[in-house]
Formats: sequence, C-alpha cells, structure tokens
Amino acid sequence: MTLVSERHPVRALGLFAGAVLVTAVVGSLFSVSAGSTYMALEQPSWAPPAWLFGPVWTTLYVMIAVSGWLAWRAGATRGELALFGGQLVLNALWTPLFFGLGWFWVAFAEIVVLWLAIVAVLVAFWRRSTVSGALLLPYLAWVSFAGALNLSIALLN
Repeated sequence: MTLVSERHPVRALGLFAGAVLVTAVVGSLFSVSAGSTYMALEQPSWAPPAWLFGPVWTTLYVMIAVSGWLAWRAGATRGELALFGGQLVLNALWTPLFFGLGWFWVAFAEIVVLWLAIVAVLVAFWRRSTVSGALLLPYLAWVSFAGALNLSIALLN
C-alpha cells in the first residue's frame, strides 16, 4: 500500500475494498450452487440456514476492508499488510476447497491455517489501532464457528 500517498486515504480505502471484493468474488464463483450443496450435506443440529451466510460475509468483508485501511493509516508495515493479504488469499481458497471440490478435510486444515493467520493479523493490527484489531474480532469468531461447522460436516459426511 506504499504506492498510495498519505494524501489519498479514500483511494487507499478503495484499494482495501477492492482486495476484499476480489476475495468475495472468488468465493462467490465457487458458491453458486453452495446453497443446494450445503442443504444436501449431513449437518449438525446447530448448523445455520444457508441464507445466513451471504449477509454475514458481506458485513464481515466490509469490516475486514475497514480494518486493513485503519491499520494502514496507523502505519502498518509492509510485512503486516502482506500478512493481511495472505489471510485474504486463505479466505478465498476455502470455498473452492469445500464447495468446489468437496474436500471437507482439506478445507478444515485450510481453515485452521486461516484462523491462525487471522489471529496474527488481529494482533498486529491491534498494536497499530485498537479499532482496526477490534473490527477483526467478529471475523475471527465467525471463522471459529465455520471451522467447527466444517469439522462437523467432515465427520458426518
């Protein structure tokens, strides 16, 4: 993000939003039939309805983008921003693994790595900006829940 001048914070916010949008689009490309696939799976009794995932992820993606932008504004290093980008890549990979390929166990292993990456970004960003770090807490909570759901589905299917 060093290409964006401090004088152009709105442009920088657009770059963070764009990076998160790419992540969301990659996931959506592999989740076109996710609702029907999800409903066809043996699920635990506590599994949420398929319609809930879209609104939750939309909200989380906005929070993730704002978190990255706030950390950048607070002086996040190139390494911290690379870590942020890395967790976006991991986020984008989960949907093709789970829904596209049906590799539930590989998707579970990947979501564990994603969870660790989110923790690392959250800690790094929290040091820069409490608000930036706090914005990632719902994301970490949801990925924790998604990991438990992924594990349950892998065990049941």
